[in-house]
Amino acid sequence: MDWLYGVIWGLALAFAGYLVLAVVVSVFQRRLIYKPDPRRTTPDEDGHDDVDVLHIPTPDGETLVAWYALAMPGQPTILYFHGNKGYIELRSDRLADLTSRGFGVLMPSMRGYGGSTGRPSEENAIADAKLIYDCLRNSGVAASDIVLFGESLGTGIATQLAASRKVGALVLDSPYTGMADLAARLYPWLPVKRMLWDHFETVHHIKGVTVPVLIVHGEADTLVPVDMGRKVFEAVAAPKTLLTYPRAKHLEHLPQGSFDDVERWIEQMTVREKAPSVVCHLHPWKPVYYEKARG
Repeated sequence: MDWLYGVIWGLALAFAGYLVLAVVVSVFQRRLIYKPDPRRTTPDEDGHDDVDVLHIPTPDGETLVAWYALAMPGQPTILYFHGNKGYIELRSDRLADLTSRGFGVLMPSMRGYGGSTGRPSEENAIADAKLIYDCLRNSGVAASDIVLFGESLGTGIATQLAASRKVGALVLDSPYTGMADLAARLYPWLPVKRMLWDHFETVHHIKGVTVPVLIVHGEADTLVPVDMGRKVFEAVAAPKTLLTYPRAKHLEHLPQGSFDDVERWIEQMTVREKAPSVVCHLHPWKPVYYEKARG
């Protein structure tokens, strides 16, 4: 019977190890989801002379750093939500592409990223997105002139904001159906749906979006499979467009002309008779201030 005790003891050790590993993953799950780089650069250092830095205080005492470029007359403003890695400077090429078309861009750093204080979570990310949206609206930008743009993790933020606030359109770059689905791919041996604190259920919230939606996705994306983008697309009830790019990996479709396609789509969705854009320095929202004042 010694062999039986050995098997039982081995199984007990294996189960104990499983529980320890599950607890570790659960406790440190936000470090696995969010990978912020706290380093901070200015737009000037990155060659963006017409981009200002905003400091936006939150009701709970944190400060969000954002880069802001005013829209040219008659052009929309892109409210851009970045992904789970790095800091704003890594989106420099995207910022340059968007502003070259005359689009305005407001690109905030999530908490813990690139100069923003605090720690990221889904609850904080959605609250901060609404705060920044309200700031933009209070500055004089019409709701119909705001296009929400989310990349990767940011698609979950942009989708929830589009479902709860009036905007002109929604662009999702490499969206996922939900954080639980992504986690299940990485940890199929764990009950991730019960363990998760931040769910970002994009495929659920997208059903509440009523404005036109554009989804772009690389077909060789191994981090967020293109099938997830297609499932999100299928769940959209509003007018929708799906663009996929062969051989493109995660967020690496710019060389295949994706941003030309995105920008043309935005221009088509926002063409209308309207007065020149309001040039405003966000003064109506008193707590917001510029690090570098415009001339």
